[in-house]
Amino acid sequence: MSIPAQSSAPSATQADGAEDRLRRFATIWSRAIFPSTATSLTRTEFEQHLLPLARTLSDILHARPFDAAPAGAVGSALVAVHCTDPDALSSTLGVIDSYLVLYCGGSGAAALPTEDARARCSRIQHAVAGGFTQALRERTLSEQEAIARSALTARTQAEQALHATQARFRAVFDDAAIGIGIADLDGNVLEVNDTLTRMFGGLEHHVLSHRVDEWVHPEDSPQVCKYYGELVRGEREHFRVEKPFYRNDGTVLWTNLTVSLLRDAEGRPEYQLALMEDTTERRLLNLRLRYEATHDALTGLPNRTLFFERLEKALAAEDGSRFGLCYLDLDGFKAVNDSLGHAVGDRLLVEVADRLQSCATAPGEMVARLGGDEFVALTTGADTQKEVDELACRILGALSVPVRLEGRELTVRGSIGIVEGPARERGAAEVLRSADITMYRAKSAGGNRFELADAEADARAITRHGLTTALPAALERGEFFIEYQPLVHLGDGTVHGAEALVRWCHPQHGVLGPDRFIPLAEHTGLIVPLGRWVLEESVRQANFWQERHSDGGPLRINVNVSPTQLHHPRLVAETVDVLERSGLEPRALCLEVTESALIGADDDLLKPLRQLADMGVDIALDDFGTGYSNLANLRRLPVSVLKLDRSFTQGMQRHPADPVDLKIVEGIVSLAHSLDLAVTVEGVETGAQAEQLRNLGCDTAQGWYYARPGAPDRIHSLLLADAV
Repeated sequence: MSIPAQSSAPSATQADGAEDRLRRFATIWSRAIFPSTATSLTRTEFEQHLLPLARTLSDILHARPFDAAPAGAVGSALVAVHCTDPDALSSTLGVIDSYLVLYCGGSGAAALPTEDARARCSRIQHAVAGGFTQALRERTLSEQEAIARSALTARTQAEQALHATQARFRAVFDDAAIGIGIADLDGNVLEVNDTLTRMFGGLEHHVLSHRVDEWVHPEDSPQVCKYYGELVRGEREHFRVEKPFYRNDGTVLWTNLTVSLLRDAEGRPEYQLALMEDTTERRLLNLRLRYEATHDALTGLPNRTLFFERLEKALAAEDGSRFGLCYLDLDGFKAVNDSLGHAVGDRLLVEVADRLQSCATAPGEMVARLGGDEFVALTTGADTQKEVDELACRILGALSVPVRLEGRELTVRGSIGIVEGPARERGAAEVLRSADITMYRAKSAGGNRFELADAEADARAITRHGLTTALPAALERGEFFIEYQPLVHLGDGTVHGAEALVRWCHPQHGVLGPDRFIPLAEHTGLIVPLGRWVLEESVRQANFWQERHSDGGPLRINVNVSPTQLHHPRLVAETVDVLERSGLEPRALCLEVTESALIGADDDLLKPLRQLADMGVDIALDDFGTGYSNLANLRRLPVSVLKLDRSFTQGMQRHPADPVDLKIVEGIVSLAHSLDLAVTVEGVETGAQAEQLRNLGCDTAQGWYYARPGAPDRIHSLLLADAV
């Protein structure tokens, strides 16, 4: 029975309350299944009977945690009130699909998210169908056993009162709701009832003209023949199996078959009695539910569930079998959804799925959609090392042809991670994780390509993920500390200040430098609280140095500021707060900002830096010379210090020094001084470098030649050495 579309139903928003919406749902349900219900109840009484069942479905829909299993009792309850017609189940599933979320999904803050509600509704349908079929099966089996007992009773009574027994048996035989057939021990069919005749196509002679041993089917289980032989030899009294039969027109009839042995008065085997329940519709329903549970609704491809089953089977294979897996993610697919809409995005995914299917047609190959714009292709066999590369090339080639949708040509690109190897060495989850990591390596390399899995790269990615997840707790546990590298005045060799460099004392990996975790902190946003902590600790330490070195003027502290911190709205306020609470003068603080962070910076980004500079805080342009900044932009940047990147000083380690590097540094120093900017040089490792930089006019320097980054008390030792 077809169920009206949702648009034709009354709007749930017009209901006066949850109870009214529940009653409307029960009314719609009653109208859908009452015509196919064999019950003595009136329609109104039947609707009242459905109301508590509707309330049960509503409660299950909103249960936390969600469990669809209790919905099976609803299906059982339908069978209990004689809703046993297949149309009753079909109509019930249609009503649940179309109206359960609409009338019972809640509203306002109590409303379930649409995707969650639809997923729950689907599982409730499955549970209701399972409860219905199980109850119907138990009822039918009960009827079978009752009929069998009646038949055996009739046989016994036939020995005492033949005519009376035959009449009773005939009534049972003719009017039974299941198929009944009687055959001799040689397999000749002697008699069948009308129900069995209809099950096989409606012509009695098509059934009576067959022998039992002619009704074999390719899908018969091996036990069927064994059980039958034991029964006709008198070694078994009955057996029950699920068995398919071919009808006269070639179609397949699926049955629950129970065969019993009938003995004569002396106990010798004489006949065989077959009871058949037609389960074809139920089997088709189960197959449909299985298909929907294992295939993607949009593309029709196998989904994650079915793919994992196939992958686990491939990984469990023996005899030297190998596998190859391509993990595909479309490049820039989010831009398609954002700019053209999800409808176009869905059509693009369908086109991609069709192309992928055309690439994996060989035996042992399959394609699945894991979700979103992620697809996988699997190949198995003995030579997957070559086959998986060819499969990846075919996929990229198929995607290279533009897709035309709604008058537009869309270029499709994809990144593929490949995992290949022998079976029985890794689990499915490990293989898929490696393929996912490898796919992201291909994407990071520019996309539209494939990369092969590498164990070391996987380990680095897993370590990187572990560090990312451990960062928040590490800050709370105080696992970070700061080392300080002196800034030396090239003119007289005195310590001018120090740069604060944060370190992470990781419980498993030991001390980690900022290159290992600062990019991760930037990506997760933890750089803001981490940067605030570094600023507080560095300023506190600098104030301590000032108190112990009061006769030498302020000892400057340089603190790095990340691009994310520059965009934080409280950068200025928090910096002022830290300085005021510590008592450190603003001129003793220098904030270092990388040149790349200020390339193309607008006035909104420069405003907080200008405010800090107006207060007296120095702003240093770090890694100068590594970006693509226009030198003319230096005039508009609120910086007072240029920090030359160490790449300019490497050529000075050779003797003689690289003349090109000398000219470049000389030009930068001259330009900086003409703009009233001080010049600091990083990476000084030899005395010759220091002397050359001094001659070129550089102001301050830092590097291993003076001191490596270390504990804060080492700065005080260097100051005492200067004093001597």
